[in-house]
Amino acid sequence: MNPLFQEQLQVVNVGVAAFAEAIRSAGGTAVQVEWTPPGPGDPEVARKLAGLINHPAIEAANRQAFAAYQAAQPVLQGIGLASAVVPGMGERTILHSGPPIRWERMCGPMQGAIIGAILYEGWARGHAEAAALAAGGEIEFAPCHHHGAVGPMAGVISPSMPVWIVVDREHGNRAYCNLNEGLGKVLRFGAHGPEVIERLRWMADALAPALAAALERLGRLELKPLIAQALHMGDEVHNRNVAASSLLLKRLVPALLRTDTGPAQVSAVLEFIAGNDHFFLNLSMAACKAMLDAAAQVQNSSMVTAMARNGVDFGIRLSGTGDAWFTAPAPVVDGLFFPGYSAADAAPDLGDSAITETA
Repeated sequence: MNPLFQEQLQVVNVGVAAFAEAIRSAGGTAVQVEWTPPGPGDPEVARKLAGLINHPAIEAANRQAFAAYQAAQPVLQGIGLASAVVPGMGERTILHSGPPIRWERMCGPMQGAIIGAILYEGWARGHAEAAALAAGGEIEFAPCHHHGAVGPMAGVISPSMPVWIVVDREHGNRAYCNLNEGLGKVLRFGAHGPEVIERLRWMADALAPALAAALERLGRLELKPLIAQALHMGDEVHNRNVAASSLLLKRLVPALLRTDTGPAQVSAVLEFIAGNDHFFLNLSMAACKAMLDAAAQVQNSSMVTAMARNGVDFGIRLSGTGDAWFTAPAPVVDGLFFPGYSAADAAPDLGDSAITETA
């Protein structure tokens, strides 16, 4: 016991905060755990909650949901315009990442990305007009997850944007994700300058048609084996996608060369993909979304089928609770910043790409 009394006292206090305050006033160190009794404190509610632990019906439902997730076989089927393939995509619909959120609550990067999408669609002629349109109630905002889709960072998908189409051939459900723009000034970070809009239009007019033609030659591409190989090569198919992007390019090149796409367009497409180590990320997200959606809507299941952030709220969805979101404030990421910036400039955590960690 002697060494214990010779060391500085460090206490973790669970319960009444006054105990921690007394220790601090005496010169000790105390961390207060924010905790409330289940219920909160209602004995009947607490008993009901305790009865859910290892509950036979919940355990059986979780086995069913997890079996469906494991059996899922995501296949890259093709590319299409969001307005034509994404369910429920209206003429003035813009999808975003994370749980539902109103325009006035959105973080800066998400608002910036939506302004960019409005400019890309040609619904407004400038920044101010686009912002006024977004705030005016004429545009429908909805989470990507509500439409079988996922989007990285701001997660914005508008009607004229091309999207990957991934099909779970085991269960028949589909998932969608936009194409990766690369790094730097990009829409998903909230940038919407002329170079961003120009790149998005090139992706719709040149990149997407070339890839669609290559996929027609290639046929359906199984994503699970490709992801497994990339994992063995050191990827984690979220922030590290070098191997997966290279493996995808290896599959696409021979097929693309057999299409009628012109040499200059082929060269530009291959140069764009080869210069973007994150190109596979959006396919990884769509594959994970398809696999987890296979496990959704199982009554009584507590399996988590989505984790997502909108820059304000962090939300999860459970298999057995339908379309409900359970949210908490999104944290600020402790990471690296560009020169001249710090955590004070950062938005809280943002994006649907946590679907990869969910899977």
